[in-house]
Amino acid sequence: MAVDRRAAAAIIMTAIAMTERRAELDGAASATLVLLCLLWGLQQVAIKVAMTGFSPVLQGGLRSLGALALLWAWAALRGMRLFERDGTLGLGLLAGTLFAGEFLLIYTGLSYTTVSRSILFLYTAPFLVSVGAHLLLPGERMRGVQAAGLACAFVGVAVAFADGLRLPTNREMVGDLMVLAAAVLWAATTLVIKGSKLVRASSTKVLFYQLAVSGAVMPVASLLMGEAGVTAPGPLALACLAFQIVVVAFASYLAWFWLVARYPAARLSAFTFLTPLFGVLSGALLLGERVSASLAAAMLLVCAGIWLVNRRARAAGA
Repeated sequence: MAVDRRAAAAIIMTAIAMTERRAELDGAASATLVLLCLLWGLQQVAIKVAMTGFSPVLQGGLRSLGALALLWAWAALRGMRLFERDGTLGLGLLAGTLFAGEFLLIYTGLSYTTVSRSILFLYTAPFLVSVGAHLLLPGERMRGVQAAGLACAFVGVAVAFADGLRLPTNREMVGDLMVLAAAVLWAATTLVIKGSKLVRASSTKVLFYQLAVSGAVMPVASLLMGEAGVTAPGPLALACLAFQIVVVAFASYLAWFWLVARYPAARLSAFTFLTPLFGVLSGALLLGERVSASLAAAMLLVCAGIWLVNRRARAAGA
């Protein structure tokens, strides 16, 4: 009887989890995604400013450790058990390792290649997520119009950063490959979460795994890489680090992993093409950086791509 009760409970919990998943994005989810992309765009400025007081990889490690402490407090206030045995430990450590590797490659790659080139290679990730979901996740097959929408959004990003592109030097090619590998890890993290028991775990626990592993790995990597570490952090650098900890790594990632568990991967990934465009706008407004005249066209292409990816299919199928 005990086995029967456990089996029945598992069936009920699976049914509940399935009913929470949506085939399409609703208005609230879309608005949340735009806000998240805006925050991630602002993060690009925050990272640049915080580099005046903290080395890049150490900065990433401090961000994860600070957000981990906040997440632990959040879980305690809500009475959530982060260490309860639910069969997700191995998968969680895998997701955390992929997450840590992604940011290590991004920060290291940026020391070899330009920001413009790194953004283009990093934003191959939505394609990888969509193809992986199409091949590996039942119910997330990509339609032709969605593939066209992703391509349209990627072209928009390429248009925005076209001024900074040219044939790479050997050094830049090394950085390009690092950032491309980071894109693969970003996609792999999303697919591991979507295609495993982690999709039924709380978003708090999923994020906990990733912050814990990256918080442990990145400061050690910073030492091994010979980074300067904490140099002379002023109030502005500290404020930018605090923004990354509280707003980005804690609040925005918690919201993102909640969305990943409930909505189709391809539809979510299309919105992330807004992030580099918001980053350009943030750099122009806050740092006085030059904005390309083609930014408006880029924004239109990205928005058109998002619309195509999230367009409702006709009854006969699109």
